[in-house]
Amino acid sequence: MIIVYITCKDEQEAVKISKHLLNKRIIACSNIHPIRSMYWWNKKIEDEKEFALIAKTKEKNYKNIKEEVKKLHSYDVPCILKIDAGANENYAKWVNEIVK
Repeated sequence: MIIVYITCKDEQEAVKISKHLLNKRIIACSNIHPIRSMYWWNKKIEDEKEFALIAKTKEKNYKNIKEEVKKLHSYDVPCILKIDAGANENYAKWVNEIVK
């Protein structure tokens, strides 16, 4: 099982991406959180409000998720991180039943 962490410009974009991935059944669940992000962009430090989308899925779906997110995302360089995760047995079973 993996977690895919995606930062988005606003809540609307995070919801749009989340619903798209859920409808394609390549994620089982997502969480959306407001965050403050600081990063280098165009030779200066940015300090912005963003939304983090945290999606749970199977390892084999990561490549497809990256491709789908890039189609919908507004950023030139979207953050799409894969994090290996362990889960309790019942949750892992549920994820495996939900996603393709």
